[in-house]
Amino acid sequence: MSAVSDTAVPAPSPPRPATTTRPTPSNITCKVVMALTGLLFALFVLAHMIGNLKVFTGAEHFNDYAHWLRTVLEPLLPYEGLLWILRVVLLISVVGHVWCAVLLTARARRARGPFRRKGLGWRSFTARTMPVTGVVLLGFIVFHILDLTTGTPPIGSAEYEASTRTASFAYENLVASFERPAAAAVYIVAMLALGAHLAHGLWSVVNDLGATGHRVRQVCLVLSGVIALVIMVANIAIPVAVQIGVVS
Repeated sequence: MSAVSDTAVPAPSPPRPATTTRPTPSNITCKVVMALTGLLFALFVLAHMIGNLKVFTGAEHFNDYAHWLRTVLEPLLPYEGLLWILRVVLLISVVGHVWCAVLLTARARRARGPFRRKGLGWRSFTARTMPVTGVVLLGFIVFHILDLTTGTPPIGSAEYEASTRTASFAYENLVASFERPAAAAVYIVAMLALGAHLAHGLWSVVNDLGATGHRVRQVCLVLSGVIALVIMVANIAIPVAVQIGVVS
């Protein structure tokens, strides 16, 4: 009989796990893009709100303000030059913001699977509804452009009159639009969505840009809510004022 060897046969090594490729762009990159573009949008809607509140000073002041926006930095820039630069920057920002939002939402759903966390309160509600309010705001942007920028029927009012280099009709166009109950309702609903979107979005900016101090985070949480509330209420006040005859 042959002798049995006492040497143990080494077990085969387990196969190495397949190397996972990192998604491109990374989640961190997407969050930074959304934070920066979101901050830009917040600054824009804040400045836009301040300008829109001039409607309460009367037609002459509001039309002068609208005309100034078209001629600012002339002759360094052509007529409406600054407005077109701003529009292009905002369009690029919207594309980047929406693209990163879609990527992050899809990745989060794949990672979470079929299970959802429940009972997380108001902050969680605003977070979960960000895609919904975002879609509402995208639709509103299109509506707003067709209504008060181009006056395209049937979105724009029948009384819409395009402003020229020598005359602005921004006040008259705004009043003619908001005198329609359906148009006023669209703006009010959109501003409610904007308030919810801003409240969570500004808070997300604080997190995504690396604020870690407890006091700083608490202050920023309060500020995000206050800023969102002020912008929402101020913008809603305009169609309401037109509907009740305060602005006419």
